[in-house]
Amino acid sequence: MTVARSIVLFVLAAVAEIGGAWLVWRGVREHRGWGWIGAGVVALGVYGFVATLQPDANFGRILAAYGGVFVAGSLLWGMAVDGFRPDRWDVTGALICLVGVAVIMYGPRAP
Repeated sequence: MTVARSIVLFVLAAVAEIGGAWLVWRGVREHRGWGWIGAGVVALGVYGFVATLQPDANFGRILAAYGGVFVAGSLLWGMAVDGFRPDRWDVTGALICLVGVAVIMYGPRAP
């Protein structure tokens, strides 16, 4: 159950961070205004909070692993929201990152 909870938290963190960054991006680059920027900042704060809920207590490990989730999640977000179409190298890179996440987070540890 701990692995499943961790994966759910990574997905929630990705939605909050990538969504927040996207809102700020749209607010600034497309001149959508302070409402969009403010909503993005709030979402980024939610991301920071969600990351603290991971079962592992090591900040460096959580953020390192989340980096791989962010890479894959960003490609998925781009596909779903912006019509981005990743090429085989994007997909390969994202899969490599997700393997890295699995090794960092769920590899066996000495007690």
